[in-house]
Amino acid sequence: MTPQPPGPPDGGWGWVVAFSAFAVNGLSYGLLRSLGLALPDLAEHFDRSAQDTAWISALALAMQQAASPVGSALSTRWGARPVVMVGGVLASLGFVLSAFARSLLHLYLGLGLLAGAGWALVFAPALGTLSRYFSRRRVLAVGLALTGNGVSSLFLAPALQLLLDTFGWRGALFLLGAVTLHLTPCGALLRPLSLPGDPEAPPLNPLAALGLGLFKHRAFSVFALGTALIGGGYFVPYVHLAPHALDRGLGGYGAALVVAVAAVGDSGARLVCGCLADQGWVPLPRLLALFGALTGLGLLAVGLVPAVGSEDDWGGPLLAAAGAYGLSAGSYAPLVFGVLPGLVGIGGVVQATGLVMMLMSLGGLLGPPLSGFLRDETGNFTASFLVCGSFILSGSFIYLGLPRALPSCRPTSPPATPPPERGELLPMPQVALPPPGGPPSTLDTDC
Repeated sequence: MTPQPPGPPDGGWGWVVAFSAFAVNGLSYGLLRSLGLALPDLAEHFDRSAQDTAWISALALAMQQAASPVGSALSTRWGARPVVMVGGVLASLGFVLSAFARSLLHLYLGLGLLAGAGWALVFAPALGTLSRYFSRRRVLAVGLALTGNGVSSLFLAPALQLLLDTFGWRGALFLLGAVTLHLTPCGALLRPLSLPGDPEAPPLNPLAALGLGLFKHRAFSVFALGTALIGGGYFVPYVHLAPHALDRGLGGYGAALVVAVAAVGDSGARLVCGCLADQGWVPLPRLLALFGALTGLGLLAVGLVPAVGSEDDWGGPLLAAAGAYGLSAGSYAPLVFGVLPGLVGIGGVVQATGLVMMLMSLGGLLGPPLSGFLRDETGNFTASFLVCGSFILSGSFIYLGLPRALPSCRPTSPPATPPPERGELLPMPQVALPPPGGPPSTLDTDC
C-alpha cells in the first residue's frame, strides 16, 4: 500500500483538475446562460409565450441541480472520472435529439431532462474533486474553475447568435450537441486523490451516500436556506438577460453584447475575488453575505434601466448595469463553494456541493417561469428583475446567521490548525492587538 499524502497538494495535478472544472463549468452553466438567445426563435416557431419557452431552460437548470446529489453519490461510490464522462454523453444526446423537436414537449424532454441530467453528473463531481486538491489556494482554484462560465458566455453568446442566423435553431442545437460532447475528455482528467480522513470504503446506504446527515450542522443548514432563497433569483438573468435587452430596444447583436459584458465582469471578478479571499483578510461568510447583497442590488439596477431609442443604440446604461451585476455575481460564485469545506470538512465537500446544487434547483425551477409570467402580464421584464433581486437580498440576509458573518470585537484565540480541513470553524483574519507600551498580545479579534 502506498502511504497517504499529508493533505491536499495545493498544486501539481490539481491545476489540471482546475482546467477540467473550468471547461465543465463553461460547457454547462455558460452554455445554459447563452441559450436564452434561442428562446425568442423557439417561441416564434411554436407560437408559444415567453413563459412557456422559459420552462426549457428552467427544467434544464432544475434537473441539473436537483439531481446533483445523485451525481455526488455516484462519484462517492465509483469515482468522479466515469460519472463525468457518462454525463457528457447524456448532455450531448439531449442537444442532438432536441434539434429534431416537433413540439415544446420534445424540447422539455431533450434539453430540460436529458441534457439537464447529463449536466447533473458533471458539475458537482468536478468541483468537489477540485476542492480536494487545494487547501491554502482553494478559493482561487474554485474561482479559476468558475470563470469557465463567463469566458464561455463571452464567446458562445455571439457564436450562438451567428449560428441562429445562419443555420436556424435546429442547426444551432445540433452543433451545440457536438460542442457539449467535449465534457467527456474533461472527465477523463479527474484523477482520484486519497486524503487522510477519507472513509475506508464508500457508503452503501443511499441516504449516507447522498450526505443528508450534513444538515445536522447548524451552520450548513443556515447556509443551505440562504442559498436556496438566492437560487430563486440568481438564475433568472441566465435565461432572460438577453430577452430583457431585446425588450429594451436593442438588436440581436446588442443583446449578445449585454450578455458578453456581464460575462466579462463575472469571469474577471471570480479570479480577483478568489485570490483576495484566500488572503484571509475578511472572513468568508462576511464576504458571502456582502457580495450576495451586491448581486441583488445589481439585478434591481438591470430591471430599472430605461429603454433605448433604436436598435442602433448600444444601450450604455444597460451595459453598465449588466457589468455591475456581472462583477458582483462573479465575486459571489467562488465564495459559495469555497466556504463549504469550512462548514462540513474536506471529506464531505463533494456531497455538500451536490446538496447545495439541489437546494438551488428549487429556485432555479420556479424563478425563470415566474419571470416569464411577469413579463407576459406586464409586457416587459422590469418586474421580473425586481422580484429576483429581492429574492437574492433575502438570502443574503439569511447568511448573516453564519459564524463570523457579522463583525465582532470579542477577542478569540487563533486556531491551532487550519480549520477548513476539519469543518469546525471558518477562516478568519488574525489581527494581533498590542497593548499600549507592552508586548504584542496573543489574543486576536475579527472586529
